Amino acid sequence: MKLSRIHPVFYHLRVAQKRLGRQLSDRFGGTRFARQQADTTKYTYSCKKHQSLLRRKLGQSDPRLQENKIMNLQLAIPALDGLLIQPGETFSFWQRVGKTTAEKGYVEGLLLSQGEVTTGIGGGLCQLANLLFWMALHTPLEITERHHHQFDPFPDDQRVLPFGSGASVFYNYVDLRFHNPTQQTFQLRVWLTDKHLKGAIFSDQLWPFSYHLEERNHQFLQQAAKNYRRNEIWRLVYDKQTGNRISEELMIRNFSEVKYNLDDLPPILHG
Repeated sequence: MKLSRIHPVFYHLRVAQKRLGRQLSDRFGGTRFARQQADTTKYTYSCKKHQSLLRRKLGQSDPRLQENKIMNLQLAIPALDGLLIQPGETFSFWQRVGKTTAEKGYVEGLLLSQGEVTTGIGGGLCQLANLLFWMALHTPLEITERHHHQFDPFPDDQRVLPFGSGASVFYNYVDLRFHNPTQQTFQLRVWLTDKHLKGAIFSDQLWPFSYHLEERNHQFLQQAAKNYRRNEIWRLVYDKQTGNRISEELMIRNFSEVKYNLDDLPPILHG
């Protein structure tokens, strides 16, 4: 058993070690991070738009945590909206958002940590990472770092994306990063409405390909008296001019422990 699971002191020491390691690698590793923001209409070619509900039923969790999440999103979004990802640059979620602290105004929100649903300052920002990851998958931006939750905590409620298509983030070493290998500049736009978190990725030039994500081989199964959920998410690439499919690629393979009662699922899912 890992020491970090034996006593909280070891856990916090391990977290501090990993955070220091990430700080050093970012400073001396040679990665060129996206830092410039622009509020301009120059970037008019739409690559992908998406939105997600701000309030959903998440098991038996306190609904107030979702209101707190919205407060946390309001604090984080200004560091991302308008960000330019220029040729050769890498987007880093934590390089932009920074550490979420009470001193900055962040409040308690929902967190998924060490296989459990818990709360913490700045909780709920995974929804923002999920949005950015899903949009980036529909562009030529290359995902260089993405983590997924090792367990499925809540039954689906108003889910519109395939299971396991999100991104887990935890300051600063569990990050979401994508790199721009093209000669075009891409711009992130993120904003809130009363009901939704919304986002879009634009470019300064038309990109000749479009992308479609589809789920395959979704299944619930049982192993060693535990329930699991698995699936695959594939990306199909099309030529915009001809409409022809030019390639397909397995992007995500998920296998996660299910933390809720499968008997509560509709037969169409459970079966």
